[in-house]
Amino acid sequence: MADTDIPEVRKLPENKENSFRKRCDDIQCAFFSHFSKAPDFFARAPGRVNLIGEHIDYCGYGVLPMAIEQDILVGVSISDKPNLHLRNTDESFSAFSCPVDDYTIDKSKPEWQHYFLCGFRGIVEHMKISSPCGMKVVLDGTIPPSSGLSSSSALVCCAALATLHANKLTLSKTELAEVCAKCERYIGTEGGGMDQSISFLAKAGTAKYIKFNPLRAVDVTLPDGAVFVIASSLVEANKAATAHFNTRVVECRLATQVMAHVKLLPWREFRTLRQLQQRLNATLPDMVALTVEWLHEGSYTKQEICKLLEVTAEELNEASMSPNTLHGSIEQ
Repeated sequence: MADTDIPEVRKLPENKENSFRKRCDDIQCAFFSHFSKAPDFFARAPGRVNLIGEHIDYCGYGVLPMAIEQDILVGVSISDKPNLHLRNTDESFSAFSCPVDDYTIDKSKPEWQHYFLCGFRGIVEHMKISSPCGMKVVLDGTIPPSSGLSSSSALVCCAALATLHANKLTLSKTELAEVCAKCERYIGTEGGGMDQSISFLAKAGTAKYIKFNPLRAVDVTLPDGAVFVIASSLVEANKAATAHFNTRVVECRLATQVMAHVKLLPWREFRTLRQLQQRLNATLPDMVALTVEWLHEGSYTKQEICKLLEVTAEELNEASMSPNTLHGSIEQ
């Protein structure tokens, strides 16, 4: 995909029996109910499933995800008043309103609107929009929440795309993916960029081999007739609401920094294992061998990490930790 490729603007299917058209019509009905008008446009971002490469994107390594049919779909109208009004077709999610320049993204108790605000803020800051337009939004989601299918990242991506279009601006899909990978961190999640990348770069009938720094993607054609069955355990795991996800990110970061220190390198400069591999000019088998040699099995305490890196706990917090991983032991 060319870096200049921008998201396509399409007309709605004319056939009212088309399933996507029906869903848009349902959102339009909800929009009339909430705002007494029709939306000006719709924006969509799909969820994803990862085929190969679990939890290695934030280590700097490539992954092989594909998009799924389930998605986040919003109807949006542009407002002449500087406010955001967010509504959800699922009434279990509360309505939300705020000024475009006065809101808080709550990291301690994230709710659905905070993910929308991540995407909104990301575009406003990246594009340096001094006076973003107000928006009225009705959201409909078919991705099971907190199921590991990237409902939260799809919401961030959809919000960013809607904000961009409402303010009459454009970015390439690659740029959008990079912006959304960064702005989802406003809510505290330290992901590696896979979810946002596949949401924008996906193509029907293919998976994507995605590499990072810089972001690039290659089509991987799926076999004819291949069927992927995705099963949900119905156990919800909100990665922004707990420290579980970020703990794994920090564990990998600390392992990298300990190994960099062993090699007498400036360990604070290293955030991912891929960075260290490149600096050492090592192969993947080399890195496996070095990991076995330099790291012991089992857990590390924070005190042990501090001793290995020759820093205080406060210095380690500043250099390596995220806010919700400041306490407890670290698993290898």
